[in-house]
Amino acid sequence: MPVILPLRPKHERAHLSMSWASHSNVVASLASMAIIRTMINTLTIQLRCIGCGKTFSEDEVRYYCADCGPRQGNLEVLYDLDTIKRSFNPESLKSNKEPSIWRYLPMLPLSGGFIQPIQIGGTPLYEFEDVGKDYGVKSLFIKDDGKNATASYKDRASAVVIIKAQEKGLPTVTCASTGNAASSMAGYAAATDLNSIIFVPASAPEAKVTQLLIYGSTVFAVDGSYDDAFDLCTEAATKFDWYNRSAGMNPYLVEGKKTGAWEIAEQMNWDVPDVVLVSVGDGSVISGVVKGFLEMHKMDFIPKVPKVIGVQAEHSAPLAKAFPQSTEDHVVLEDLTDAHTIADSIEVGFPRDGIKAIKYLKKVNGDFVVVTDDDILDAIKIMARSTGVFGEPAGAATFAGFVKLCEQGKLNANDRVALVISGNGLKDIAAARKAAQAEANQIPCSLEAVQKVMEKLS
Repeated sequence: MPVILPLRPKHERAHLSMSWASHSNVVASLASMAIIRTMINTLTIQLRCIGCGKTFSEDEVRYYCADCGPRQGNLEVLYDLDTIKRSFNPESLKSNKEPSIWRYLPMLPLSGGFIQPIQIGGTPLYEFEDVGKDYGVKSLFIKDDGKNATASYKDRASAVVIIKAQEKGLPTVTCASTGNAASSMAGYAAATDLNSIIFVPASAPEAKVTQLLIYGSTVFAVDGSYDDAFDLCTEAATKFDWYNRSAGMNPYLVEGKKTGAWEIAEQMNWDVPDVVLVSVGDGSVISGVVKGFLEMHKMDFIPKVPKVIGVQAEHSAPLAKAFPQSTEDHVVLEDLTDAHTIADSIEVGFPRDGIKAIKYLKKVNGDFVVVTDDDILDAIKIMARSTGVFGEPAGAATFAGFVKLCEQGKLNANDRVALVISGNGLKDIAAARKAAQAEANQIPCSLEAVQKVMEKLS
């Protein structure tokens, strides 16, 4: 019979998990990374307003520049890259056995404490050369972040923010989400002594809400859109002094999200792809991907920065619309009051990190492509049947964008293209069933019945 251990109180679990892990080689790798992090004077980490350019220490501000306000005054994390690269480089990574995002700890704004044994990152990068050639490019790579602990890319950001809350001594974390960010925060918080409080639109997929409840979060299903849930979460966080993980609000999210770019580069032996496609809602994920590549280039890890292309859904595409008329210094962004798409993870009318996303994409000659819901549904099925990778609608949107760019002749025959699949297909079964356009064959339990069906199929 299996032995079932009793559930320990939350205040005991964080200490216990680290004591179990302390005997492993993984913790030895983390310790060495933490030593490097400690050697780098934490005063070299600054927060800079993307609007006015004013810089702050981490203790001076929590979320955004007060002079510029939210969105215009969102913050970016700055490091002393010259100092870091003296001890953190491709050679040092070769001897690091840590398989998760914590192998990049010197590039994260954390001390190295409070790290849980749950693996975040280290997700596979698959190469499908034949599929790429079928569409007219040299090769296609798929970064499958549906393999993360809670099955989405958002785990990378939540892991960083949960630790930051612990460093700050804040007992409660909160966020607004269409589902993935919330489930990732709830999952990582569950292994700590933190309380998690989640705001989702009432329309959030059942599978995502179920994750939240299983992890023990307090969940508010808000009558309204994601943007309504975001505003309510922000008000509650201010009133009750909860630490807010919401996209575009917390400056440390982008730091976790940039680790996907670091992994792609390292998995390709620092010979980065020519083009990287990322689905876009609030703009935080794509900001992280671009920032990761830019930092690697400045530190001489990679010889070039890939062209990064954001993918938005047709009726939730405010950033794609704003991009052509914006510059790196001036973003012209018009919000949408009726954003809607089958890809709930990118159904955003008021992109909270959109200004940062556009500014970053302008730095790397990036672009946007817009796809329809039908394109996304087709992509779920075609990607699954041609590669074996099953993505939720927002994840498969990058495959839809890839197909659209190929059809438009915007990709070259020598291009190596990477797609970031941001969530597992099991996150939204209703959309997957709609994409499959098929039903199971109901039969009596007989070989004759099997034969009849097979004859019809042939």
